[in-house]
Amino acid sequence: MNDKATETPAGSERPAYRSTLPGILGIIDTAIIRIESFLLAAGVLLMATNVVANVIGRFALNRSIQSSEEINRILIILITFAGISYAARHGRHIRMSAIFDKLPRRPRKVLMIVIALVTAFFMFALAWYATLYILTLQGRGRVLPSLQIPIWMTFLWVPVGFFMTGLQYTLTAVKNVIERDVFISTALRHGYDGD
Repeated sequence: MNDKATETPAGSERPAYRSTLPGILGIIDTAIIRIESFLLAAGVLLMATNVVANVIGRFALNRSIQSSEEINRILIILITFAGISYAARHGRHIRMSAIFDKLPRRPRKVLMIVIALVTAFFMFALAWYATLYILTLQGRGRVLPSLQIPIWMTFLWVPVGFFMTGLQYTLTAVKNVIERDVFISTALRHGYDGD
């Protein structure tokens, strides 16, 4: 099986992600990265546009955009919770691996599967509790002062981000079950540059 999770399309400098998971799992993995990429890119671009427009309005026209702060708050939530799934895919979460690194390959693989499944469980649980919180907020009927949209809508990204992260860790566990090497994410094999 091909170890590389990326390939370079013709005429492109940046490699495109190609899942190495089989069948439906590969489709889910690819769908997750497309959603992550879209949400992160859109969130950052919209936030930059909003900030620049507000600065231009404030200094050139002497008028600030009234809802600029609320828009940025929504976009920060979006970027943060889409980003946790992205970080999980690239193995960028904080890890304490001193003992893990000293283990032989087989126990390290078993431990990685356990870690991925436990983390996935907690991510799904947080998605569930975030959904319950959103339902509570929805029942209160509060709205943002400037945008006049319900506050619960600004938190919709929280359970989505936790759910996508849970899927990412579940796929990491599956990848470790079906592959010989130890993977800290679906796209990243365990090891260091000097190895």
